[in-house]
Amino acid sequence: MNNLFRSAARCLRSGSAVCVPRQTDGRSQWASVRLLCSAVDLQKNLGEMVKKDKVVVFMKGTPAQPMCGFSNAVVQILRMHGVDNYAAYNVLEDQDLRQGVKDFSNWPTIPQVYFNGEFVGGCDILLQMHQNGDLVEELKKLGIRSAVLDAEKESK
Repeated sequence: MNNLFRSAARCLRSGSAVCVPRQTDGRSQWASVRLLCSAVDLQKNLGEMVKKDKVVVFMKGTPAQPMCGFSNAVVQILRMHGVDNYAAYNVLEDQDLRQGVKDFSNWPTIPQVYFNGEFVGGCDILLQMHQNGDLVEELKKLGIRSAVLDAEKESK
C-alpha cells in the first residue's frame, strides 16, 4: 500500500497524471491510474539514468557495501579492471526502481550492468566477459583502459 501512495504522490508532484474518477465496488480507481503514470515516468527516467554515465550498475547495496554476492562480484570485477568511476543505484532502497529496471531491461535479476546506455547483462555475463577478455575490449570502446592490461605487462 505504501508503494501505491508513493507512486501517486510522485505523479502528483510531476503534474503528469490525469485523475479519472471511477467507482468500482465502491472504490475509486484514481490510484491505479497514477500508478500507471508513475511506471511510464520510471521507464523514461531509467532510459536517462543508463545514459548518464559510461558505466551504470543497478545493484543490491552500494559499491562500498554490496548486499549480495552477485552485486559484490560485479563490484570486484569492475575494481579489478580499474573501473572506479561509475554510477551505482541501490535497488534495495526503492522497490519501484527494483522492479522497474527488470521491466526496462527485460532481465529478471539484479545486478544489471549498462555500458553507454546499452544493457550488458548481469553478474554471470560480466564474469564471462572478464574471463574471455571481452570486458577489456568493451571498456576500451568506452575510453577506459583496463587495469588488467597493466597487471599483465608488469608480470612479464
